[in-house]
Amino acid sequence: MFKDRIEAGNLLATQLSKYKSDQGLVFAIPKGGVPLAYVVAKELGFPMEIVFTKKIGHPNNKEYAIGAASLNDYFVIPHYDVSEEYIQEELKVVREKLRNMQDKFLDDHKPEILDGKTVIIVDDGMATGNTVLSTINLIKKKNPAKIIVAIPVASQSAVQMVTKEADEVIVLKTPPDFSGVGVYYENFNDVSEQEVLLYLEKLRELKMLH
Repeated sequence: MFKDRIEAGNLLATQLSKYKSDQGLVFAIPKGGVPLAYVVAKELGFPMEIVFTKKIGHPNNKEYAIGAASLNDYFVIPHYDVSEEYIQEELKVVREKLRNMQDKFLDDHKPEILDGKTVIIVDDGMATGNTVLSTINLIKKKNPAKIIVAIPVASQSAVQMVTKEADEVIVLKTPPDFSGVGVYYENFNDVSEQEVLLYLEKLRELKMLH
C-alpha cells in the first residue's frame, strides 16, 4: 500500500537513479501520472513532458481500455462487441479532451526532441496496460535510445504485455489478485488540472535555477 502518489514517485525515483547520467526525459501519463513523474524528473534532473494520449474505453465499461489515442494516431485491440462506428465516435470525444488539455498544459512550450534519449514513461498504475502500450508505440516513432516504463503497481498481464515492447519495465508491486489501481493507495484522489499546472510550473522554476 502506498501512502499517496508522491510516496510512490519517490520509490520509483530510487529505482531509476541509475539513469541519472543519461540524456533523458520523463513522460507523464495524465493526470494521475503527473505527481509521480514530477518527483522522478526532479530527482533525475530530467525535463518532464505530458503524454497527450487517452484511453478508449469499452462501450459497456469506460474504465476498461480497449485502446488509446493521441491527436494524430490511435490503436485499438479488436473486440467482437465493439463497432468501428463506436471507435470513430470515441476518437472524436477523446481528441477533443486532448486538444483542451494540450491548450491548457503546453502553453507555448515546444515539445522536447526524443531522438537518442532515454525516455521514462510514468503512470500511477497499470490495469490493462493498453494506455502505456499505445504511448510506447507513439514514442517509438521518434527514435529514442531506450524506453523505460516505471509504474508503482500493475496487473501481471499488463506487465507481461508491456515488457515485450519496452527496454525495461520497473514495477514495485504486481499483486496476483490485482483489482484496480486505487486499491493500493491510501490517498487516491483525482489529480486536478490545477495540480498538473502547479507541477509543470515547479519544474520550470527548477530549470531556471540550473
